[in-house]
Amino acid sequence: IEYIRSFYYNKLELTRFSSSVGKFVGFTEYGVKNAEYWNNDPSKVSAMKAQKEAVCLNNVQIDYRAA
Repeated sequence: IEYIRSFYYNKLELTRFSSSVGKFVGFTEYGVKNAEYWNNDPSKVSAMKAQKEAVCLNNVQIDYRAA
């Protein structure tokens, strides 16, 4: 199970957080600057890692029962 949070502007992906990578990755010049800033904030990174447990792992049982 992987948690992905992407940030878009005008249909262009700027930045993405992936729980498998464990950090933000930028895809544009502006996105790279944001990713560097967010990766230097340990509370932001740990909060995004915690979202995997709060969102994905909490709801996986519901999805398996529905299938």
